[in-house]
Amino acid sequence: MKTSMSIFATIGLAITTAVAALESDTEVAARKAALDLAGAFSNEGFKMRDGHWSGTIKPKEHALIAVNLYAGNQYWFSVGATEPAKKISVNVYDETGKLVQTESYNEGEKAAAGFSPTSSGQYYVLLDLVEGNESSVCLVYSYK
Repeated sequence: MKTSMSIFATIGLAITTAVAALESDTEVAARKAALDLAGAFSNEGFKMRDGHWSGTIKPKEHALIAVNLYAGNQYWFSVGATEPAKKISVNVYDETGKLVQTESYNEGEKAAAGFSPTSSGQYYVLLDLVEGNESSVCLVYSYK
């Protein structure tokens, strides 16, 4: 367990939760990009979860968002970013810090990860700016 928990300590993350606040124009643009991507999953029967997480992400920094998930459901985590981001990634970790195997989609400023948890509990969604400079990002997720 010490090794798996070190993923969070190594990258020095602060766990964040969704907070209602006034959004900037770039955050609104990032949310639109995330919602556009999530719309594709809605066509497959996924329902959009209320709320979202938005903020900024810098090179070599990450955002870690805690989410509670239920076994038996399928989830897609969709992320949108604004320029000057060139490529973002999204990964999911279980409560012990172990990387979860997901289906993935990546189209530069948009990315998504999907999976079905085998056990209910807290999971962590890690957003990473792979290429580009400081940008606004937004995470939304869908379930069925």
